[in-house]
Amino acid sequence: MRTIRVQWNSGTVDLTWYRGVHYPPIGKVTSVHGVCFLDEKVLLVNIKGRGFNLPGGHVEAGEKVKEAFNREVWEEGYVKGESSFIGYIEVSHKHNPLFNPHGKYPLVGYQLFYRMDISKKYDFKREHESSCRIWVEPEELPFVIQDHKLVKEIIQAALDEKSIPRPNNLAQIKGHR
Repeated sequence: MRTIRVQWNSGTVDLTWYRGVHYPPIGKVTSVHGVCFLDEKVLLVNIKGRGFNLPGGHVEAGEKVKEAFNREVWEEGYVKGESSFIGYIEVSHKHNPLFNPHGKYPLVGYQLFYRMDISKKYDFKREHESSCRIWVEPEELPFVIQDHKLVKEIIQAALDEKSIPRPNNLAQIKGHR
């Protein structure tokens, strides 16, 4: 577990990384993201206005989190594959004087992260918010990705996941299928 404080558009936010098979309350999950591998390289997508990042995005109303993840990597990277949960970030606005309790985000929400081993790469069509995709060697990611410092730990968790067999108990978690 590691916490950092960042400045987002909505003010000061505390981000805490939790690695492993412990799941947060599914009802407070706001987004899903993934470290997607193809030939030992990681997929990054260039999202308009945010630069290169891991694919991912918001969970839509009525959508299960795993469905949201698969949809997001399809829309942003045009890939499909097998995925496994590697951890989550708790996003806390408790120290944010600008937090709007009537806004779309909870005071404390969660971003889930998965590792995906890509089995199929499709033609990139630019139909959604990503303008391009690139494949980056893991050790080069800190020089390319444009995000907070916890990304290094998330990528390390994804790299470690390849060599650690874990029971797949996601079917037991409500909303995870």
